[in-house]
Amino acid sequence: MKRIDWNTLDYAGREAALARPAQSRATQLREGVEAIVADVRARGDAALREFTQRYDGTSLDELAVSDEEFTAAEARLAPELKAAVREAAARIDTFHRAAQPMPVAVDTAPGVRVERVLRPIRRVGLYVPAGGAPLPSTAIMLGVPAAIAGCREVVLCTPVQANGRCDDAVLFAAKVTGVHRVFKLGGAQAIAAMAYGTDSVPRCDKLFGPGNAWVTEAKLQVAGDPAGAAIDMPAGPSEVLVIADGAADPRFVAADLLSQAEHGPDSQVLLVSPSSDLLDRVADEVERQRRELPRAEVAAKALGESRLVQVRDLAEAVEVSNRYAPEHLIIQTADPRALLDDVESAGSVFLGEWTPESVGDYCSGSNHVLPTYGYARSYSGVSVASFQKQVTVQEVSAEGLRNIGPCAATLAEAEQLEAHRRAVTLRLAAMDAVA
Repeated sequence: MKRIDWNTLDYAGREAALARPAQSRATQLREGVEAIVADVRARGDAALREFTQRYDGTSLDELAVSDEEFTAAEARLAPELKAAVREAAARIDTFHRAAQPMPVAVDTAPGVRVERVLRPIRRVGLYVPAGGAPLPSTAIMLGVPAAIAGCREVVLCTPVQANGRCDDAVLFAAKVTGVHRVFKLGGAQAIAAMAYGTDSVPRCDKLFGPGNAWVTEAKLQVAGDPAGAAIDMPAGPSEVLVIADGAADPRFVAADLLSQAEHGPDSQVLLVSPSSDLLDRVADEVERQRRELPRAEVAAKALGESRLVQVRDLAEAVEVSNRYAPEHLIIQTADPRALLDDVESAGSVFLGEWTPESVGDYCSGSNHVLPTYGYARSYSGVSVASFQKQVTVQEVSAEGLRNIGPCAATLAEAEQLEAHRRAVTLRLAAMDAVA
């Protein structure tokens, strides 16, 4: 990990210090995704079967997972894993129900009632990757809020294995969270299928979930097409920033950094601290723990793009974090909550030495589908609200129009929108004629 003294850098140096690894949107990738999307739109299921054979090495008669396959997958799972899935789903349900948006109704003037009503997005598509490893936790994180929101149809795509089956734990998580249909599809072709629909896969209104560069590019392309589908958020590689003081346990800090570095070679981890001694000890501990990991080489590549940043004090550490806007922010200090009010941009925050980022990934109750690559400056993580539309309603009585009509008419006149003005004044004149 590269060592940096923040207060020796000028503006350009600080920008470079917090730069993410470049995301690949090379011409070859963009054109490759465009070709896949176009082929799925043109040939539907036939194209999906060909891509599954080419990329996953599996020939499929049916793209959808059958009831019998769900039953067999559940039977193969260890009881403790099934219990963990149910436990995590219940905890995530508890938090997301408490945090969901609520309807609002208020009188903004006598006779003027304004409301907000909530409507679920009718059909949503969830993507659960299974490239480096299957992610049943992502099925939980997406399936639970979709169910709470009341989406009428929840579709899930996940890559098929060489044996013709999807991952057993992913299927079980989908069943537990109430997903309606699962398809054995991965990659850009799965995104295209859910965005535009085929004979087998229904067209979805909004797509959710992480994925590799091909999946990310496909989501961006369909989101930019009026005939495509909305998406949850732009996505990039996983990342974490840790703020720690001199009292932090270097073993814990190193473990938290490595928990993100093992995601992939393009992941990025940062440690920001006023303690030079802690930075030294964490650097040694990261290397010691890394050598013990099954994905040691993957972590090593990620660490090559990572940083140890020395700052003047904890206040400056928070400033650095806000500038970076991390997906995950871990605060391991003597009084972590004291820094929370100053945190402006982060996907999810983890306070204290007993709160590893891993619990948020799996079972604390929050959501692990979060904005990355600096998008935490303007985006939030997935929640029940992500699966809903907030519709405003207004109802105005005659008294109410007398109260607010002149205001509307004056503003319409200022904007030179005469029809707008008359829509109000004609009604006011009608009232006066009756009076």
